[in-house]
Amino acid sequence: MRSNKPLFVIGTLFFVFGFVTWLGSVLIPYLRIACQLNNLASYFVAFSFYISYMVMAIPAASVLRGTGYKKGMAIGLFIMAVGAALFLPAAQAKSYPLFLAGLFVQGTGLALLQTASNPYITILGPMETAAKRISIMGICNGIAGVVAPLILGAVILKDADSIKESLIKMSGPEKTETLNNLANRVIFPYSIIVVALILLALLVLLSGLPEMNAEAEDSEAAPVGTDKTSIFQFPHLLLGALTLFLYVGVEVIAGDTIINYGASQGIPLSSAKFFTSCTLLLMLAGYVIGIIVIPKYLSQQRVLKISAVMGLIFSSVALLTKGYVSVAFIALLGLANSMIWPSIWPLAINKLGKFTKIGSSFLIVAIGGGAILPLLYGWLADFQSITTHYAYAIVMPCYLIILFYAIKGHKIGIGL
Repeated sequence: MRSNKPLFVIGTLFFVFGFVTWLGSVLIPYLRIACQLNNLASYFVAFSFYISYMVMAIPAASVLRGTGYKKGMAIGLFIMAVGAALFLPAAQAKSYPLFLAGLFVQGTGLALLQTASNPYITILGPMETAAKRISIMGICNGIAGVVAPLILGAVILKDADSIKESLIKMSGPEKTETLNNLANRVIFPYSIIVVALILLALLVLLSGLPEMNAEAEDSEAAPVGTDKTSIFQFPHLLLGALTLFLYVGVEVIAGDTIINYGASQGIPLSSAKFFTSCTLLLMLAGYVIGIIVIPKYLSQQRVLKISAVMGLIFSSVALLTKGYVSVAFIALLGLANSMIWPSIWPLAINKLGKFTKIGSSFLIVAIGGGAILPLLYGWLADFQSITTHYAYAIVMPCYLIILFYAIKGHKIGIGL
């Protein structure tokens, strides 16, 4: 019988993923005010964070080959601490490029951490229950995602509505001082984050977490034929990476844009700052449902189909309505999205055998969708004829491709 200790340690890491990742939903409206940005410029917050996955995931696989999973996770946490530390001089200088550099470095650490932890949890038990284990990790991620925007929002978006209005009337030194004071609000919370990440890195090193052999574990259940010589000979993985790219894009759009979207619908920031937490609460509910129904009542493939259809329905209603109703259906995308990642991941790395680590890196590269699609959303939202409302149409073709992967794409090339 396998010990539950590895699950606990990896669950803690997934909590860190969620906490750091979803801080972006608050940083976007905060930096938009503090650095006086438009929609497109503000979504470089998401771009800088998620593009690091695309750039660093393949190198991360090389690092893991040399360090193993355990040391690789600790190194990832240390790198994240460095990225969080960059926020301190960025705030003092009110330098948006330095904030973005800090986000990129944090994403780099997370790319290494995720490249190690996602396959680790997948091969920690039978492949048919992998989505269930990932759902448990998703709960840890989701709880952090709910809590993080509330905590950071309470600190850095305090009185944001009145500050935003007063800045319109200010000019010269008074405006500069107000913006500087607002920028300095991130120093205290990010100092705590730096210390917490360093302590967690040390905890992982001292935890006794067992080293897993991805090739050996995976080959027992899914040996690779002798004719496979390249990762590019697995079309179900390549399609899975594309699908995951689009999925992460729509997940980040649903979580990171909803505060700005609520504000654009005339909802005060004092209320809108809670919307990301609502999205993630619904995602959390979806994870709980997944744990209950997979695989006893529904297969991973079936759940993926249902999730894609829900995404299409909810996004359609959001586009056809306005105000709180529209915002509510953007939040409901959290429920639709909750089981997509846990379902795609095991389907995509199925039967990779000795190619499991590099295949996992391809999937981590796909997290770069969280960089590209929100930026495209921001670009569309700046057009007066489209606005932040109709820019959400970008998610619909993404859900259609997710539906295709659920129905057919995951079978291509592996004879299912």
